[in-house]
Order: sequence, then structure tokens, then C-alpha cells
Amino acid sequence: MSSKLEQKEAHHANGVVLPIVVGPLDCLSSPDREHLVESSEFLGPEEEVGVEVIVIESRANAKGVCEEDALLENGSQTTESDDTSTDRGPEPTSLLKETSFSIGLQVLFPFLLAGFGTVAAGMVLDIVQHWDVFKYVTEVFILVPALLGLKGNLEMTLASRLSTAANIGQMDSSKELWKMITGNMALIQVQATVVGFLASIAAVVFGWIPDGHFSMGHAVLLCASSVATAFIASLVLGMIMIGVIIGSRKMGINPDNVATPIAASLGDLITLALLSGISWGLYIELEDKPYVNPLVCAFFVALLPLWIIIARRNPAAREVLYSGWEPVIIAMAISSVGGLILGKTVSDPNFAGMAVFTPVINGVGGNLVAVQASRISTYLHMSGLPGQSSETVSRKCPSPCSTFFSSDVNSRSARVLFLLVVPGHLVFLYTINCMRAGHTTLTLIFILFYMTAALLQVLILLYIADWMVHWMWGRGLDPDNFSIPYLTALGDLLGTGLLALSFHILWLIGDRDTDVGD
Repeated sequence: MSSKLEQKEAHHANGVVLPIVVGPLDCLSSPDREHLVESSEFLGPEEEVGVEVIVIESRANAKGVCEEDALLENGSQTTESDDTSTDRGPEPTSLLKETSFSIGLQVLFPFLLAGFGTVAAGMVLDIVQHWDVFKYVTEVFILVPALLGLKGNLEMTLASRLSTAANIGQMDSSKELWKMITGNMALIQVQATVVGFLASIAAVVFGWIPDGHFSMGHAVLLCASSVATAFIASLVLGMIMIGVIIGSRKMGINPDNVATPIAASLGDLITLALLSGISWGLYIELEDKPYVNPLVCAFFVALLPLWIIIARRNPAAREVLYSGWEPVIIAMAISSVGGLILGKTVSDPNFAGMAVFTPVINGVGGNLVAVQASRISTYLHMSGLPGQSSETVSRKCPSPCSTFFSSDVNSRSARVLFLLVVPGHLVFLYTINCMRAGHTTLTLIFILFYMTAALLQVLILLYIADWMVHWMWGRGLDPDNFSIPYLTALGDLLGTGLLALSFHILWLIGDRDTDVGD
């Protein structure tokens, strides 16, 4: 046997590629060598005596201390079997046995933070619905769920994608981290500009079909407001997301549990405030300076080639740039339908109080299902690549019992997330009531209808997430890029529709204690 060390690649149980070094132990005596992880038996009688297989961990920090993935078990790092067959594949990965308490503890704070962000957004919408731009350009209401959903379509997808990359070790080096940041930031700017433009077209169409009235000035105003809002909001929120994920990894927190809720904590408020301010400013300039609106559109569209060039330099971002348009566009259309329901409902004075609750119920549902989808996607990435058959991903059409009542870690997280709905919404409703926002008194019957709508929304979303993520994985699609846009858009549609139905039922049964028409 040659004295030169031979290196082979082997997969560790957590998906990290580790080099196998065959050679005498003397060669590894230097203190600067990387941390030893495991050793196997002698290779066989034909090999030299005293030669052992040493697996050295290639993912270590500057001090040689290994950095464990937050979701991975460490017990699988020792080999106890006597079978040294070379044709045996790597062992399947296993998730860390997170308890319901640990999951809830990590999710609770960002969930509440996100909820208060949606409460603030609802209070803003309750105020700005009386502005002239919302009164005379009613299509702006259609943009509200579409652009708030765009936060879910882009920022939450970015958070899920970066969380997975962080958990599987693709952001450990500064070079890889910088490439990931620049590529993904440029990608979401492209998506935000294009989808913002398409959302304005959808708002014009949905506003024109019922009334048969079309105004070119209003159409350009909607386009400029939508594109500018989407671009600026995505830029700010994207930078926040990157900081959250990097900070989570350094603190030993699973980014999947905190990144997506924090993406929504300020997302709704920032997006709605930008939309209201930009549309109001452009509406003022519409009569005296009509050229301002087209210039705003042209400016942001002209930046598209620059972002495309930057995004194409990153392989992962380039793939999404070519194939990731279908989910965000379809999700935008679904959210626009929810916006049409919102616009038709709040325009009726009897249901004006619905405006303050819509961002809350939509945001809470979208935040919870995004956490679940991100967790399931990370779990699947640890078992292989999209499209690969595996016992852990064979389920394509789960039953409700397996989604919520099995011993699987994802079922445990689904139960925790579902149980957060009632206490979370009670806190948010109490906050709205203390701030005297909206036009609705919080009576027992109103809270009952509201909670029923919220629970039904989250129940449906969590089940669809379990089915959709596994189904997309089986088709070879990366759920990090494709599932969350659909799920958050469905959350907007379900939340707005169920809330509107609840208000209509309350009005029909004559529950005057709710002061719906106050």
C-alpha cells in the first residue's frame, strides 16, 4: 500500500460531504488537522496492519470546532456495524428530535412579532381607506392583498431558500455567503418589479370588468404605485431576512422556525405604508404633473437588465430566474381575487370594520403555513434531491390524521402551529380593541365567528402544505421555490373570503351589538 494518503468522498448522515482519509494515524498528529469524527475497522487482511480509515470533518470553523446543523442528530456520527461493504449507500438523514415545547418556544416570539406587525398594518388600512386615492381609485384595494401577498411570495420564499441553504452548509464560508446574498437579492428585485407590474394590470382588469369603466390615468397610477412599492419593500425586507438568517445560525437557532415569521413581522406594515404613501403622492401629482407616473414606471423597469445580469451569476438564483415565475404569477392572481373581495366588501359602509382585521387573519395564516412548509422542505432536502424516491417522502396524499396526529416531527410542528392560532388571535384582537381601531365592537358572537374563520383557514392551509410540499418534491420541484407562494396566496384568499362571510352572516342575523355599521 502506498504511503501517500488516499482520499475518498463519503456522505455524513446530515448530508455534508466528508473526505475519507486512508493512512497511518501518525500522519494526522498535527494539532492543526481538522477535527476527527469517526474511525472504522481495519480494511481487511490484504491491507497493512495499523492502517485505519479516518473521517475528518471538512466543515469546521477557524478554531476547528464543528458547527452542527440545528436540525440534525449527532448520534449517528459513530459507526457500530461490522459491515464494511463498499456498495452500501449513505444512511438516511434524521431530524433532531425537537420537542413540541422547543418548537413552540422558537416560533412563539417571531409569531407574536409578526402578528403585531399585521395588527399595525390593519390599523393603517383602516385609516387610509378613507383617503381620496382609495375613494376615487378603488382598484388600489385590489392591490393590497396582491402586494402584501408578494411579501409572502418573495420574502418568505427567500427566507425558506436561505434557511435550507444554511442548514445544509451552503452558507458556511464567506465566499459562498456573499454569492448567495447578491444572487438572491438581485433575483427578488427582478421578481418584485415584474410581479408588481402584473399586479397592477390585474387590478385594472378586475376593477374594469364589474363597472365597465377604464381610466388611463388611473391605470398608470396603479402601475407606478405597484412597481415602486414592490421594489422598495422587497429591497428592505430582503436585507432584513439575510440578517435574521445569519444571526439565527450564529445563535444556534433553526432559521426555519424564525425567518419566515420575521419576514412578515414588518412586511405587511412596510408594504402597506409604502403603497398608501406612494399612491397618495402620485395621485396628487396626477392632475398637475401627469408625466411623473410614467417616469416612475420607466425608472424601475429600466433597472431590470442590471438585476438580471447579477442574478444569472449565481447558479441557484439563475435556476429560479428561469423557472420560478409560474408560482409567483399564479399566486399574485389568486391574491388579486382576494383583493377584489376586499374592495367590494369594505366599499359597503356596513362592512367598513373588516379592513382592520383582513391583514391580521391573512398574515397569521400565511406566517404559520410558511413555517410548516419551510420545515418540511428542509427535512426533504436532508433525505436527497427533489424527485428522488425515498421512504421518508413516499407519502403524496396524506390523510388529515397523519398530518396532525402522527409521531412525525412535522406532524408535531403542525399541532404546535395550529394551537397558536386561538391565543395569538386573542392577543391581536385585544390589541386592536385597546387601540380603538376599526368600526366593530368585540362581542362574544363576533369573536366566535372570527375564531372559527381563523381556525378553519389554518387547518386547511396546514393540510394543503403537507400534501403540496411532498407532491412537488415527488415531481422534482424544489418546494422552497414553489410551495410558499401558492400557500400564502391561498391564505389571503381563504382569510379574506371567510372573514367577509363572517361579517355578512353577522349582518344577516342582526347582531347589532357588533356595531358593524358604526
